Amino acid sequence: MSPRAASALLALATALALSPPAAEARKSDRNQPMDIDAGRHEGVFDDSAPTVLSRGVTITQGTLDIRADRADIHSRGGDITRAVLTGAPAVMRQEMDDGAPMTARARRIDYDMRTEVVTLTGDAFVEQPRGSMKSQRIVYNMQTGRVESGGDDAGRVQMRFEPRNAAPQDGD
Repeated sequence: MSPRAASALLALATALALSPPAAEARKSDRNQPMDIDAGRHEGVFDDSAPTVLSRGVTITQGTLDIRADRADIHSRGGDITRAVLTGAPAVMRQEMDDGAPMTARARRIDYDMRTEVVTLTGDAFVEQPRGSMKSQRIVYNMQTGRVESGGDDAGRVQMRFEPRNAAPQDGD
């Protein structure tokens, strides 16, 4: 996989890590080597067709761990424009800068780098210690921070927000 494709996948992971409830992905992961393992690679690194990784795709970089059945990497003009991860489900785990774990999973995770929008579809779920969100569809705009989920054909959205740890009382 080209360095651009690897960077695109890391950008996707970072976008997912910022999905609500918001937390910051471990910045030091970006400076770690990225390891990619797949049963099959097909394609060329140009604009003619997506580059496809399949048969058990694993991508690791620092604390980032992505597992998918397939990863389709699209490019235009030599730049990665879109990464689509699919699986039953595709799963991403990463440790946040504060040490808290984050897990995101969906049947399809689609990151459009041109618009900086990440769309999780099919049993989409994002969980962090402070809370979780579940819906058939979760859309996160990285430029604006806007999150949209549920509605129309996407069904209902379920969210859970855990309380902050209470400050110790005098005498405790």
